[in-house]
Amino acid sequence: MADSRPTEPETLPSRAGADAVAPETVDPVGHRGQLVIKDRAIERIAAAAALQVPGVIRQRGGLSLFTGRDLPRADVTTGGGAVAVNLYIAAEWPYDAAALTRRVHDAVDRQLHELTGLPVHELNVLVAATSVAEAAERSEPSVPVEYTEADIVARTEYRAPVPVVAPLPPLAHPAAAPAAAVIAVGALALAFAAARELLIVRGTYAGAPWLRNSFEWFGRLHWQSWIAPVAAALVLLGVVLVVVAVKPRRRTHVPLQVSGPVPTVWMRRTDLARMCSAHASTLPGVYAARTVVDRRRALVSIVGSGEESTADLVAAVRGAVAPNLELLAEPIALVVQVHRPRTAR
Repeated sequence: MADSRPTEPETLPSRAGADAVAPETVDPVGHRGQLVIKDRAIERIAAAAALQVPGVIRQRGGLSLFTGRDLPRADVTTGGGAVAVNLYIAAEWPYDAAALTRRVHDAVDRQLHELTGLPVHELNVLVAATSVAEAAERSEPSVPVEYTEADIVARTEYRAPVPVVAPLPPLAHPAAAPAAAVIAVGALALAFAAARELLIVRGTYAGAPWLRNSFEWFGRLHWQSWIAPVAAALVLLGVVLVVVAVKPRRRTHVPLQVSGPVPTVWMRRTDLARMCSAHASTLPGVYAARTVVDRRRALVSIVGSGEESTADLVAAVRGAVAPNLELLAEPIALVVQVHRPRTAR
């Protein structure tokens, strides 16, 4: 028997309802993935932005074909959501270095920020080469350069102060270097003996085993009269090696006065002594001069004629040598000794 109840037409869900998604089913943005920009991409952006600045040319050829060190190139360091760039460019001669590097700095900074979204923490522009543009580049119409106020007046925005780090002074070679070389040679000899012993054990090489014979000889060794002096010599050698290992390296140069907060220019004591001797030798009445410079003083020994008095020679030498010692950042005393030739006595 058929059902006589009226049938209601089926209603389809609207498109808006079909497309609607419950809010709890939407993934947060952080769960969809992340964007990673490789350092190589940032390097290419920086190099391309530098080439867009008039006066910057591309330089390739020579060893750069094998090393890939074309200009411009960039060394990039990323971390902490920021980027630091060292940009090396080639400039077309002639050029205004200050204006060119400032325009390159602004162009690269703007391009990196717009294309990557990363703030530029540090951007250093270095002119690594200067050359004439190639013929293909010269044939292209040059873009007119407009000098702005930023090219003439330095920027006034605040920048974090750069900490001053004093460079290490020139030092002599470590006193333990000869001992280290001897120990290295001994280690190589021991490795060779161990390899030879392994070949003998495996039957690859036929010969007397050095290590086994040595250990057997030490095992049969009893007290002998020569053991005491050898033990004492070994103790002395060990103490010497320890002292040499912890001995600080001596300074071989003396710092000179510079305008910066820390010394960055040094001179050897030998060169300072030669300079002082050269100035003292040019004085009238001085036959020869010799100078020895140490940490505390500069000793100038001269051989003077019998015509000039000792006081006059000392004053003249001091007047000629003192300006050289004023170049030192750490002043030292000046001592002058006058010697007379034997014929004048």
